[in-house]
Amino acid sequence: MKTTVVCTLMLISFFAMGQSQDEKEVAARVEKFRLALIDPTENNLGHLVDDHLSFGHSSGKIENKAEFMEALVSGKSNFNSIEFKDQTITLSGNVALVRHKLYAEITDGGKSSNIAIGILLVWVKKKGTWKLIGRQAYKL
Repeated sequence: MKTTVVCTLMLISFFAMGQSQDEKEVAARVEKFRLALIDPTENNLGHLVDDHLSFGHSSGKIENKAEFMEALVSGKSNFNSIEFKDQTITLSGNVALVRHKLYAEITDGGKSSNIAIGILLVWVKKKGTWKLIGRQAYKL
């Protein structure tokens, strides 16, 4: 058991050392975003997303920043739990592309369901801070 724990910690350290500072910052912002989806407030969402956000759903619906935030903060859309899996981060200058699979339990319009979708997040670094500027979900 101890050997397994030590090996796991060594692997995590190895992969973490392989990440650039920007990759670490983006990964931290993605995690803050995941938590903000579960506990949405104007404050915890607002500082993560860019004013020019384009938020695409797997249904094809597109929302701007105000529409995206209103749907979550008002409770129209509610994430009860969210898990991101198989995440990759690709950097190109001040742009980061993040892909992962999203698994969630949601309540939308009073109806509960489980979803599994693919996600592409586009983050842009402005004034030293990574902001979400684009999101597109797709059906798996």
